[in-house]
Amino acid sequence: MTSFGGYQNEIYLQGLGDQVPMFTTDGSRLEEAARATMEPGPFGYVAGGAGAGATLRANREAFDRCRIVPRMLTDATKRDLSTTVLGTSMPAPVLLAPVGVQSIVHPDGELATARAAAELGVPMVLSTASSYSIEDVAAANKGSNGDGQRWYQLYWPNDDDVTISILSRAKAAGFTTLVLTLDTWTLAWRTVDLDQAYLPFIRGIGTAIPFSDPAFRAGLDKSPEEDPTAAILRWIPTFTGTDKRWDRLPFLREHWEGPIVLKGIQHVDDARRAVDAGMDGIVVSNHGGRQVDGAVASLDVLPEIAAAVGDDLAVLFDSGIRTGSDIVKALALGAQAVLVGRPFVYGLALGGQDGVRHAVRSLLADLDLTLGLSGHRTSAELSPDTLRQS
Repeated sequence: MTSFGGYQNEIYLQGLGDQVPMFTTDGSRLEEAARATMEPGPFGYVAGGAGAGATLRANREAFDRCRIVPRMLTDATKRDLSTTVLGTSMPAPVLLAPVGVQSIVHPDGELATARAAAELGVPMVLSTASSYSIEDVAAANKGSNGDGQRWYQLYWPNDDDVTISILSRAKAAGFTTLVLTLDTWTLAWRTVDLDQAYLPFIRGIGTAIPFSDPAFRAGLDKSPEEDPTAAILRWIPTFTGTDKRWDRLPFLREHWEGPIVLKGIQHVDDARRAVDAGMDGIVVSNHGGRQVDGAVASLDVLPEIAAAVGDDLAVLFDSGIRTGSDIVKALALGAQAVLVGRPFVYGLALGGQDGVRHAVRSLLADLDLTLGLSGHRTSAELSPDTLRQS
C-alpha cells in the first residue's frame, strides 16, 4: 500500500533547505506554466481542441458543477488506492493516457514518460503516434522495480497486414491490453493547429512505429530512411480517413489475445454495443475536446453509461481531469479508473522524466488526500451519493 499523500511532507521538508518544487503542484496551472516554455506549434497541438473549443470548456465546466460532500469521523487515516483493472494491478486507479508525438514536447518524449511511469508503478498507454518504436518504449518502461505495466493504443490502420504486424509487436513487447481509439479516424477541424499550419505527422514526427514496422516497410519502394516523404505520404492515409464498422471488431479479437478496450464512447447505446461485441472495457471520452466541437462533456454521460454497462465490462474515463478531486468525482460517478493526459505532458515539457514524475506524484497525492479528507479509505467507497450537482 503506497501513501501517495506523503509527497506533501516530502515537499515541506525540502523547504527547510530552501528547496521548492521544480514547478507548480497545481494541476490546473500546469498549462499556464508549460505555455511559457513551449514553442507555439507544439503548445497549441497539446492544449488546443476542436473548433471554437466548446467541448474543452464543457469538460471542465462539468467538473465544476459537481461538488464533493465530505463525511467526518470515518477512520480514513490510512487509505488504499490500489486496484486491478482488466488484469492489470495498479497502485491507484490512474493510467497515463495515450498521447502521441511526445517528442514535440521534450526530446526524450515517450521514453521519459515510460521511465517515469515505471518508477511510480503507474500503467502507461502507448499511442500508435509515438515518436519512438514499440520496442524502445517497452525497454524504457522496465524500471528498477521490475517491468512496468503498459497498454497499447491503436489507431487502426487500413492495411490489415500492417495492423497484424503492429499488434504482434505490441504483444511481444509486453503490452497487455489493447485500447482502440474510435473517435479519431480523421482529424477534426482544429483551428489552433490550422492557424499555425502545424501538423507533426507531415514533418515525420509520430511515425516511429510504422516506420519501424516490417509490414509497412514492405509496401514502400524505398525505406523511410531513404525517402521519408514517400513514407509519410503512405502512412497518413493508412491510419486516417476511414471510419470502421462494428462488424470489423472480430478481426481485432482474432489477432489480439488480451483484453480490448474501446476508447471514445459517449452514447449509452454504443456502450451497450461494446458489450454485445464482446469487448472487455470502454473509455468514456471525447478525446479531451479535440474531435467534436460542441460535444457533450464526458463527465455528464459517465453516470448513465456506468449504470447501463458497468456490471458487464470495465468502464474507464478521460477528458478534462486536472486535479485529484476531478479523479474522485469520476470514480464516484462510476469509472473504475481514469486516464490522465495533458497534465503529465505538461510535466514532460517542464522537466522531462523528472517533470512527468512530479506532475503525476502531485496528482496522486492530491487524489490520496482528497479521498481521505472527504471521508473515504478506498475508491470503492465512492458513489454518486458522494457528490452534489450544482
